[in-house]
This record gives sequence, structure tokens and C-alpha cells, in this order.
Amino acid sequence: MYGIYDRWPEIAKNAYNSNVIPVDFKNIGHIVFAGMGGSGALGDIFSSILSKKNVHVTLVKGYLLPKTVDSNTIVISTSISGNTVETLTVLDSAKKLDCKIIAFSSGGKIEDYCIKNKINYRKIPQHLSPRASFTEFLYSMLKCLELIVPIEKKDIMDSIDQLKKLGKIISSNNLTENNPSLKLAKWINGIPMIYYPWGLQAAAIRFKNSLQENGKIHAIAEDILEASHNGIVSWEKPSIVQPILLEGEDDYLKTKERWEILKKYFTENNIDYREVHSIKGNILSKLINLIYLLDYSSIYHAVLAKIDPTPISSIDFIKKNL
Repeated sequence: MYGIYDRWPEIAKNAYNSNVIPVDFKNIGHIVFAGMGGSGALGDIFSSILSKKNVHVTLVKGYLLPKTVDSNTIVISTSISGNTVETLTVLDSAKKLDCKIIAFSSGGKIEDYCIKNKINYRKIPQHLSPRASFTEFLYSMLKCLELIVPIEKKDIMDSIDQLKKLGKIISSNNLTENNPSLKLAKWINGIPMIYYPWGLQAAAIRFKNSLQENGKIHAIAEDILEASHNGIVSWEKPSIVQPILLEGEDDYLKTKERWEILKKYFTENNIDYREVHSIKGNILSKLINLIYLLDYSSIYHAVLAKIDPTPISSIDFIKKNL
């Protein structure tokens, strides 16, 4: 797994420069991203990219499409494995509703379904596992959806350049105290509580999922503003939960104020916490860099605990019993 993660910047660049054919749908008023797990994290990224655009975006992590889907909706279904039952169900529902559809997978049942039903489909290679294939799929989809997702090419290239810079610091070739992913992994010995601002939700959810899948540990993610109205009370008694603050360089003024209040609370109550800051730049660069740093931290945490991060026997159990 770490061999693939070391190559994430290279994989991202090659995926974006690949010969994947872009799609161009007209009269789109609603975009639905459907996917589960690592595939669902891709929808989170695109939702963040589109959050300040004048377009209605819905994330579907389950079986059902929203009632607002119509002929002006595009449903973007992603299953890296190609066999995700929830995503297949959504794909079938979208076909019956006569909306616009594009599907992505590494093959599997989704490829067969799309070929049989003449649905727009792009086959993208998988690297070991869905979560390890994140950059391959993300940058291939950015290329394919370039006429639908309004993000400038220079921002995409900047995100790849930033990935390359970060890779030199966090990869398995730098197992030193200067590696921030390794430092965070060594600190985690309880249940991580990941606090995030609204704009960095995609990175927080991805980190939670990666800690669960790679490290085989419980993890929690909460929005900093919402937690200020409920979750903060949980710290009034001793806990094995460990707070990790994902802070954005361009967080809203009131969000920055809330971070300072939370840190003051933790300090005054002798609660140890860690801060992880995004880089400056466009939203894609911020998110993909955080995901790279935090994913690697989850892998290092597994290795330090003498756990192979690759197998996911519990998920396999669920799928076998569906």
C-alpha cells in the first residue's frame, strides 16, 4: 500500500493527462454524486469544489435518489470496485428516470450494466484497493467532467504540484521526526475526534474512513460549529478520545474565532490536542493535500500497531451477507 501512496502525485498527473474522453451534457440544473466509502469520498470532493457555484449538488451514499431528480439532472455514479450494490441500485433508478448519467468504475458489474444499457461509462484502473486508487479516479474524473465541473486547469495542475511537494515530506522515504504524517500517527493512541470547518468536510470524512479501514480503530468527525452546541459537553469528563483540529488557511472569520475558543477550552482543561493546517490555495489543492497527509498517517498508525492496513475482512463479511 505505501508503495502506491508514494506514487500518488505521479498517478494523479498521469490520470489527468490520460486519454479519458470528456463528456458534455447540456441543460444541467442538478448534479448527483452517488458512491459509497472511498468512491463516496470522491463525491465529497466534487461537492466542495462546486459549493460556491450556482449549481444544485446532492450526495447519495445509499440506495435512493432524491425526488428532485429529473431530465435536467446528471447522476454521476462511482464504484471503484464496480460491484457496489448501493451504487448499482442508484444507477438502475437513474436509468428509469430518464436523467443524464455517467458512471465510473474499474470494471465489474457496473461496467457490464452500462454496456448492456448503453450508458456513458469510463473504465479507470484500480490500484490495490478503492481507497488507494483515490488520485487515479479523482484526476481521471476531473478530466472527464471538465465541461461540467467549473475548475480551472491551473488549479488542477497546482494541486498536483502541491501533492509532489508534500510527498517528499510524508512518504515512506522520509521516516523521520520531520514527517508530519508519522508524528500524528505516533500521537494517536485512543479514539480520534476530528473537528473540521464546513469547507474541509471532505478531508475530515476521508480521514475518519481511512483510520477505520487502515488502522482498524474507531474515529469520529464533527463540524466545529455544530460541536460547539453539543459535542463540546462530552469533554466534561475524562475520555480516551483525542481531538484533532483540521484548520483551513482561509477559514471564515467567525470559524477562526471558534477555533481559538476551542483551543483555549482544551488548554484550560488539560486536554491534549493536535492541529493540522491546510495549505494556501484553491479548494482542490487544500483538500487533496490534507487527504494525502492524513491518509498516510492512518497507514503509519496501522504499521506502528503491527496491523496490515490492506485487508478489510469486516466489509467483506457485510458484502457476502447482502
